[in-house]
Amino acid sequence: MKFLEHKAKEIFARYGIPVPRGVLASRPEDIVDPPLPCMVKAQVLVGGRGKAGGIKPAESLDEARRVAGEILGMDIHGYTVKQVYLEERLPIEKELYFSLTIDRSAREPLLMATAMGGMEVEQVPRDQLFMEHVPAMIGIQPYLLRSLRAALELPKETADQVAAIARQAYDLFRKEDAELVEINPLVLTTDGKVIAGDAKLVVDDNAEYRHPDYAGLDQDRTPLEQEAHEKGIVFIQLDGDIGVIANGAGLTMATLDVLNLKGGKGGTFLDLGGTDDPEKVKQAFEILIKANPAVILVNIFGGRDNRGGRRACGQGEGGRHLKWRSS
Repeated sequence: MKFLEHKAKEIFARYGIPVPRGVLASRPEDIVDPPLPCMVKAQVLVGGRGKAGGIKPAESLDEARRVAGEILGMDIHGYTVKQVYLEERLPIEKELYFSLTIDRSAREPLLMATAMGGMEVEQVPRDQLFMEHVPAMIGIQPYLLRSLRAALELPKETADQVAAIARQAYDLFRKEDAELVEINPLVLTTDGKVIAGDAKLVVDDNAEYRHPDYAGLDQDRTPLEQEAHEKGIVFIQLDGDIGVIANGAGLTMATLDVLNLKGGKGGTFLDLGGTDDPEKVKQAFEILIKANPAVILVNIFGGRDNRGGRRACGQGEGGRHLKWRSS
């Protein structure tokens, strides 16, 4: 689950992470009392908003409405702007970068930070990037925060604020089942405060049942992906023309890799998981056909159940089999 900036900041504030004041609007005429001067920021689930013209300053109410009207309806990397967030403009002295994510190889959370935050953070040299694993069983410890302070070379008062934000961010990361908590920039203001200037939050889809209040939020899904999600089917649209159905994410990805090695191009990722429910398999085919693939490749791995009997996807009680015929 991905969160729009305004929602991510609402969650940040709940955990004590300082964020700027802001108001949300869907139409220019809805803007009544923005925190002036402000930044008018497009709310889309994609990066690069600033370079695309989706973040602009405003000094007055009239200018805020005019700028909001320019941004609303914009297409930013394939996403239409439906809302803008008008946020107080911060007096920036320095921009840092901070994030927590999952290092799947180490099977531990990974804390990353640099004193070179901002729009070109991807270009930061490795020796300027602080990276340390957080022991999952014990969380952020004082030694790690001391290392963070030393790496960022900040004055003590500022470093203490950054350390507090790191603890609060890890608390959020753990309790919200997050895959990513990112603040870029983490702003040091001219009056000595440390504030989250931006916010990215991604929560593990598999933990959605623990967070029912997030179920209705806009997600980064195509209409077909949303339809599949509502039916409990893992389905991702790609840019190829070969529809792939397999059982298990690993097998599905391996199938896509083999297709790519042989010169093919996957158009869909459809993972049936371990289901042998004919109705679920039928729904999967119906969704895949709507994606209009040139051909459908089905790769099903069958094994034995714990009673020693044969088990295959598509076979239910009474020996019923799914039958599908292409026109």
